[in-house]
Amino acid sequence: MAQGLYLSQKMMLTQVLAPQLQQSLMLLQAPTLELKALVEQEMQQNPVLEEVPSLEFQSPEQEGGGAEFTDKSPDPTEKPDAADYSTSEKAGAEPVDDFQAEFDRLIQLDQEWREHFSQTNVPLRQNDEAEERRQFMFDSLTTSASLQEELQQQVRLSDLTESQRSIAEMIIGNIDDNGYLQASADELAFATNIPADQITEVLRVIQSFYPPGVGARNLRECLLLQLDRLGLQNTLEYTIVRDHLEALGRRRLPEIARSLGVAVTEVQEAAKRISHLEPRPGREFLPDTHQYVLPEIFVQKVGDEYVVTSNNDYFPHLRISNTYKDLMGQGDSSTEVREYIREKIRAGKFLIKSLHQRQQTILSIAREIVKRQRDFFEHGMTHLKPLTMLQIAEAVGVHETTVSRAVSGKYMQTPRGVFEMRFFFTSGIQTKNGNDMSNKSIKDILSEMIRKEDPTQPLSDDQIVRRLLERGIPIARRTVAKYRSELNILPSTLRKVY
Repeated sequence: MAQGLYLSQKMMLTQVLAPQLQQSLMLLQAPTLELKALVEQEMQQNPVLEEVPSLEFQSPEQEGGGAEFTDKSPDPTEKPDAADYSTSEKAGAEPVDDFQAEFDRLIQLDQEWREHFSQTNVPLRQNDEAEERRQFMFDSLTTSASLQEELQQQVRLSDLTESQRSIAEMIIGNIDDNGYLQASADELAFATNIPADQITEVLRVIQSFYPPGVGARNLRECLLLQLDRLGLQNTLEYTIVRDHLEALGRRRLPEIARSLGVAVTEVQEAAKRISHLEPRPGREFLPDTHQYVLPEIFVQKVGDEYVVTSNNDYFPHLRISNTYKDLMGQGDSSTEVREYIREKIRAGKFLIKSLHQRQQTILSIAREIVKRQRDFFEHGMTHLKPLTMLQIAEAVGVHETTVSRAVSGKYMQTPRGVFEMRFFFTSGIQTKNGNDMSNKSIKDILSEMIRKEDPTQPLSDDQIVRRLLERGIPIARRTVAKYRSELNILPSTLRKVY
């Protein structure tokens, strides 16, 4: 068959999620703050939706169940009788403008308020002064400067010539946020056709700037610059950093002591002082990366029981506007207007129903989690039980993927702190007593063992396996090494203190 372009037809069956189902899943998976933005966006696109005032909204406790999202008025999306929408317009008559009277009343009200403010004795000058003070406050807010901006400011205050300042700007542009120079002098010289000795001369000036160690090309140079700044060139610390930094990183203190002809205790004290140096000089100029979370579920202990409630205070509670319901019943409304409003009301009711279902699903899952992990809330991490999403799904009566979406990015505030809801889902092993223990509980026990060990004789992985076995926890050595690595704990040979 000759090659070429051809048109062909074929039939196939595929599963496609309906737009409404996609919207429902998106609302279920979205965290609280993201959900609030999605709801506000939908309110802007759908004019029939309005927010319920906080005084009118009923909490789940007031209703004995879920949050009140639904509208209890007759469904205007139902097909009405012809008599309900009989038009009062005659053939050839002009359409009646029902908004003109309301518009005139608003104009009159606006005029009355203008006259009221014009007769008050409060001078407008006070408002101007208040606005000026407010603007001054906003203008006075300071923002933290980046490392590069700080170095540029120090360049402007230095004694460098104009040609050297241009070289300094080029060098600063190659310094990363941690304070390290990402190119050598030869590479910069090749890229800019500037002699390498001139670049090196300016680099020495930048390395004298604040913070100490900035402009270094590697960790060794960074630490040496800081020791130079402290006047410790002729010390044991300087020698260790200059000649034995790799051995220091591997905690080979006896090897360093033998090489330098000093006692191991002296090397240990020097290593302790070296640990106080800053390996990332630009750390203090990094932007604030703190993340703030909003709990989706609140767990409180009332008597002997744990009460689980959902957080319904941070996104709008919706209802269908009565104005558009009345507009549907007006006889002068055209068929196109009624169809448009009917479609928007149908979409709005589905959104309200999806929000209600979302809150109920998350609340049901949270209650089941608290029920199954009661020992954790009573006694702590060591009593966290293995739990799978399939177990919760079967108990709540939903699919496993629904549980996964419902707990994604959601947080639970409990008497023991704020936890991500996924935290409570963990695998585990069965102890000799027949009880189930989660891997997070085992990690907590392992971490506690290492924290209480003798620093001069740290526990090896084999010793940890035997101690866990004495507690009835059978676990392999490779599993201990895996958990230790996940906890960022060094092997025993590197934890040993001489």
